[in-house]
Amino acid sequence: MSPDAKDKEQVKSRKPANTAFKQQRIRAWRPILTPKSVLPAFIIIGVLFAPLGGLLLWASDTVAEIVIDYTNCDKAGINFVQIPTDLYSSNFPGSSGDGNPPEFKAIPAVGASINATWPTMRCTIKFDIPVTMKHPVFMYYRLTDFYQNHRRFIKSLDLRQLAGEPRTAMDLRGGGCEPMATVTEGEIRYPIYPCGLIANSMFNDTFDITLSPFNAPDLKPYNLTDKGIAWTVDQTKYLPQQHPDLSEIRPPPNWEKKYPNGYTISNPPMDISKDEHFQVWMRASGLPNFRKMYAKNEKEDLAAGTYTIDIDMNYDVTKYGGTKSFVLSTVSFMGGRNPFLGIAYVVVGVLCVFLGLLFTARHLYKPRRLGDHTYLSWNQNQNHQHQQSDTDATGAESETEPEDLPTATASGASARY
Repeated sequence: MSPDAKDKEQVKSRKPANTAFKQQRIRAWRPILTPKSVLPAFIIIGVLFAPLGGLLLWASDTVAEIVIDYTNCDKAGINFVQIPTDLYSSNFPGSSGDGNPPEFKAIPAVGASINATWPTMRCTIKFDIPVTMKHPVFMYYRLTDFYQNHRRFIKSLDLRQLAGEPRTAMDLRGGGCEPMATVTEGEIRYPIYPCGLIANSMFNDTFDITLSPFNAPDLKPYNLTDKGIAWTVDQTKYLPQQHPDLSEIRPPPNWEKKYPNGYTISNPPMDISKDEHFQVWMRASGLPNFRKMYAKNEKEDLAAGTYTIDIDMNYDVTKYGGTKSFVLSTVSFMGGRNPFLGIAYVVVGVLCVFLGLLFTARHLYKPRRLGDHTYLSWNQNQNHQHQQSDTDATGAESETEPEDLPTATASGASARY
């Protein structure tokens, strides 16, 4: 190969190709923002947004809901005590009041799974439903200050393991499940199933899915179901564990109460393809304060009256300074109760109308010519300098040429400049 050819290969032009796209010659629409286009846009946006926000607020207010914080229920004692007003909230459209304040109490109890028991505290919450709650009725648990949206938390799982594929300690080591990937016993590492921070921190308070009437023989218990609470797309992600030897896998550390002796034939791992509470928990929330569905009743209305619910308190939220709440709610065509979106629309609408009227009044009072270059900052600086120089020149002439002084021609000075 000749030296010239080598030089041509080594020296490559970085100039973009001479095309309309790369040379930015494609036609573009550049709107000119004039008062005739901007001011009506402000008014129209405000007129549309404000009523839409009012509609959203109305839809949110039609949702019947009661939220009760039971974080400190285990300290209430064996007799019912009134819950402080700052620990509960309720909204019942069509009711003259929210009924009596809710109460709770706690007694020692025994939690149980398939072949395991453990001591716990059972919280009983008594609450009033002043008006009938139309179906569907949903039961949620609500957690605060729990950052499921942390990047390390969201990535802490193994999709192949959740899909039923047996995974060894070597497969999981150094993966996304760390530091909840394996556990060391003696000198042997065992894989954790299901591994990861999400599974290890699963919410394990147990709600009784039957609301029992309190001193009301004419009311019947209201039954809910925990089937169908997970998204259909989530149900397809999980398959049962197919590991041939249960002694070769270990449960997550926080599941010790449920599996005190590890996984055994008599106490096998949960079937994650059917456990919808697990599937709901594994869908991480985007905000630190969130609620997740626990049960529902889509066929029957909840009659007005006083009800109780039992909750086994197994989940410790005091470790990270959070709270946990029991939520009972209906829905509207916009979903659950959330006035924020309606308030935001109303605020934006009112602000747009106010600014539109303000700018219109300013334009009518003191209009300006479109594209007036005298308003540019550098032109204003130049005009100010010219005015200052003219002022200085006028002052200098008045100081150096009084009437009694001879002129330059009279004194014989040269006038060539």
